[in-house]
Amino acid sequence: MPSVPAHSPTSLLALFELPLTDLLFQAQSIHRQCFKVGEVQLSTLLSIKTGGCPEDCGYCPQSSHHPGAVKAEKMLRLEEVLQAAKTAKDSGASRFCMGAAWRSPKERDMNELTEMVREVRALGLETCMTLGMLTQEQAEELQAAGLDYYNHNLDTAPEFYGQIIKTRQMKDRLETLSHVREAGMKVCCGGIVGMGESRAQRAGLISLLASLDPQPESVPINHLVAVEGTPLYGTQALDPFEFVRTIAVTRIALPRSVVRLSAGREQMEDGIQALCFMAGANSIFYGDQLLTTSNPQASKDRELMDRLGLVASA
Repeated sequence: MPSVPAHSPTSLLALFELPLTDLLFQAQSIHRQCFKVGEVQLSTLLSIKTGGCPEDCGYCPQSSHHPGAVKAEKMLRLEEVLQAAKTAKDSGASRFCMGAAWRSPKERDMNELTEMVREVRALGLETCMTLGMLTQEQAEELQAAGLDYYNHNLDTAPEFYGQIIKTRQMKDRLETLSHVREAGMKVCCGGIVGMGESRAQRAGLISLLASLDPQPESVPINHLVAVEGTPLYGTQALDPFEFVRTIAVTRIALPRSVVRLSAGREQMEDGIQALCFMAGANSIFYGDQLLTTSNPQASKDRELMDRLGLVASA
């Protein structure tokens, strides 16, 4: 009988089905081979352009397709972005992520965006942006400005993708990731769970992430925050232990990637977050706000890290 590839959906589904303690042991063992024990990377996320997005992502309150859409706003001024970046650094964040609700940036925006990258980087912070789809030329402009990471999530498994988004295809996302790699930037790429997908489809998402060559340096795993007015509002909540399993399987499949607890963390009990760290998560979004949803306050995060004996990585 032919062997099953190590990170195929079938092999990863088998990991999901292990007893939780066995899965956590395996994930933590791999984590300790690749990372310093007890270190957590802290990132802060700022929405530099909120609302009015032409994409129809079913989870997103920034989509202009949804009745509960966030009001479209203008892009923040450089001074506002720098003030937020300074606050993030003073609070202990080492990476500053800037997100814009666009299908893709327009050429008229590129000068402002590259200036933001240069100025934030000058503060001594790592920089990350998520601006939608990029052309090869735009990726090269951002890289030349010093952008360290570009975030472009796959969101979900290919076979479930069309049930969540119809205005662009998975191949569009993969094309942007290819442009980012060719430009020489690091990739931040993950997905969202709890959108009504099956366990097999969660395994499919992780398998696709693991198949990227090279694998993403940073992998944010978001737990759906079902916002009223979006198509996914009312979706049955994912079992918290299933989320922990997702983190553990991600760690096993992407052993050297930084795995980040992202959206939905405010709704998690401290014990579930602790299990996620045991499962191999070693990064969090740090601060009071994500793009449009709230996040645990920095003081609460510091308290939890102290209780768990975790420290911020340099």
